[in-house]
Amino acid sequence: MTSVNTRLSRAHIWLLTLSSMAVALVIAAMAALYTALPEIAADTGATQQQLTWVVDGYTLALACLVLFSGALGDRFGRRIMMVLGLVVFAIASAVPLALDEPHWIITSRAVAGVGAALVMPSTLSLLTGGFPPERRGVAVGLWAGVVSGGAVLGILGSGLLLQIWSWQAIFLAMTVAGAVLAIAGCTVPESVDDTRPPLDFWGGITASVAVGGLVVGAIEAPVRGWTDPLVLGLFGAGILAGVGFATVELRVPNPLLDVRLFADRGFGSGAVSVGVQFLVAFGYFLLFVQYMQLIFGYSPLMSAVAMAPMIAPLIGISVFAPRLAERFGLRLPTFLGLLCVGSALILVSRTTVDSTYLDILWPLLILSIGLGLCTAPATAAIINGTPPEKHGVASAVNDASREVGAAIGIAISGSILAVGYADRIDPALPSLPEAARGPVGDSLAAALEVAEKAGPAADPLAAFAKEAFVHGAQQAALALGILTVVMAFVLGAWAPGRKSATTASAAAGPVLMNR
Repeated sequence: MTSVNTRLSRAHIWLLTLSSMAVALVIAAMAALYTALPEIAADTGATQQQLTWVVDGYTLALACLVLFSGALGDRFGRRIMMVLGLVVFAIASAVPLALDEPHWIITSRAVAGVGAALVMPSTLSLLTGGFPPERRGVAVGLWAGVVSGGAVLGILGSGLLLQIWSWQAIFLAMTVAGAVLAIAGCTVPESVDDTRPPLDFWGGITASVAVGGLVVGAIEAPVRGWTDPLVLGLFGAGILAGVGFATVELRVPNPLLDVRLFADRGFGSGAVSVGVQFLVAFGYFLLFVQYMQLIFGYSPLMSAVAMAPMIAPLIGISVFAPRLAERFGLRLPTFLGLLCVGSALILVSRTTVDSTYLDILWPLLILSIGLGLCTAPATAAIINGTPPEKHGVASAVNDASREVGAAIGIAISGSILAVGYADRIDPALPSLPEAARGPVGDSLAAALEVAEKAGPAADPLAAFAKEAFVHGAQQAALALGILTVVMAFVLGAWAPGRKSATTASAAAGPVLMNR
């Protein structure tokens, strides 16, 4: 018996390791090119709009297709979908090694996003299907911690590669990693819904349009403005498609996602909590990276190193947070976690142009502790709210909440930062040469370039522009912090405590399992 238990334990460890590495790869790929965009522009002649879609093409494809990809995993097998996704990801990532024109890079990133959409829900549903209930919490906790820290790992890895090689080394690394993990993925057992229900294509189409409208609207809002007709049209289309999705799902016999699950307090509050977490986290990352590079003068690699201390507490606490939820219910870790995150962002809003790295570090650690407390319990609540044969779709709901939240968070943070910067810099523009007014008014990075070309006489301009940037960053951090604190109380009231969670599980479990 001991040998059997040992083999099972090793199998679980291997499955957890492989799933965590696969999801870390596709999450890291979201942020890996942030630091490489200047080099890509210099080598390929890509415009700013093209550079935007080098990053966002991946995110858009992933967000739009992840829900239907989860259903594909439930229907045809989660392992085969993970392996197929890794193969697609690796092949697409190899394209820029031979074809480095901007349109080819954008296309390859979008196709890689399709592969990532197949990988993400499969990794989590393989864990929930492969681990017994008593061990599932730790597995989900580690997976959630890796997802939350994956973006930092991507920025850190790409920064290191850029110090040694060129931007194409990032694509080479993603190609090799994807290929190796695809081969390794063939060694884990398959997991599939034995009933093999028919696919809900209309649900998949309406879900993709809904998510796509919201994500593209969030991408375009900081550039065009929140009241631009195109932005309003995209958000409107996303909302209408969402209504259409709900209508379809309530009428078809085998829905892609039973929207009535959102009435379950654990499932509904868990999905919203995940979205809020990634909204504020990616909104903060946008501020942090620019602050490190433009105010402190750090290189891309040093900026990533400056973020690295958040990884250990985030992953470490994520492993044990599900046990806290099992003992006290989802309410406590959700409330405490979001309260920590909100408090950290409010502290960040008090930083000045003279602040040091230590002034930034301890709020960063508080933020990582907060994310560690609430990320894994929210993910576990989403999974536990669905029957095992629907764990692929449940994983996809978790992933879609992350992607939409991240896109909206970047949009909100970027918009408030831009407005705050413009509010402070505009009074100085009339005194500048006409050719310099546009760049200085656009961004701190452009203002610093103008000041550098003008020489020491422009040092006061550089200092004033930095103060304007910090003012905008303070406003963005404060807005994110207040939003998070408000949502901590909202979700604290909505999420079930231990008694209500147990009661709901006992009442809803048989209905869900026999649906």
